[in-house]
Amino acid sequence: MTTSPGQVRRPTLPLPLPEQTVFSFRFTSSPRGARLARRLASCQMDAWGWRYDTPTHDAVELIVGELAANAVTHGRVPGRDAALRLYRRDGEGRVRIEVSDTCGERLPVVRDAGSEEDGGRGLVLVAALAEEWGVAPRPAAPGKTVWAVVAAGAPPAPRARR
Repeated sequence: MTTSPGQVRRPTLPLPLPEQTVFSFRFTSSPRGARLARRLASCQMDAWGWRYDTPTHDAVELIVGELAANAVTHGRVPGRDAALRLYRRDGEGRVRIEVSDTCGERLPVVRDAGSEEDGGRGLVLVAALAEEWGVAPRPAAPGKTVWAVVAAGAPPAPRARR
């Protein structure tokens, strides 16, 4: 497929860029979409300077994974996408994570860690890793946004390339 000189072909996936302070991505409401959201969040954190295997990077990656999995499992509406947004707040030393779905009727429930039920521990992990988290209705759209804020501090100094 060719593009005419007047058309600009955009990549199908957002590129993780170090200079952007907001990373936004819509993903299909499927397990594959949730995995992609987690992977892209991981790449964006690395682009921002929080390298793989650092506590901030791993906390954000795990929280995105849990929230995205919840969105596609409990907030799925056929034919509707979910959305991921990461906000880098340099002045505050924090990263805000938002995962939105289109099902506002089912709100997240935190289960007791000692419960005999299978599953339902993801939000316990989110609460343990985040400074704060919560749920808000989506403005001017159906559904909800589950958000979390992770204390990030300044990114570590860049590693020397070999």
